[in-house]
Amino acid sequence: MAVPKKRTSLSKKRIRKNIWKKKGYWAARKAFSLAKSLSTGNSKSFLYDKKNKKKKEPSLGRI
Repeated sequence: MAVPKKRTSLSKKRIRKNIWKKKGYWAARKAFSLAKSLSTGNSKSFLYDKKNKKKKEPSLGRI
């Protein structure tokens, strides 16, 4: 027979909620840090081609 579970205390509920919020905070901070390093050109952990920043114009030789 199913028995109802005990109610979770408010303090335990707050602790779990704060852990969940903190995970989001650190993910956002890490993403912002990566974006900042990419914009300044100091990125060491993210690989991308720095030479091809400008858009190439289509050549008119082959129509």
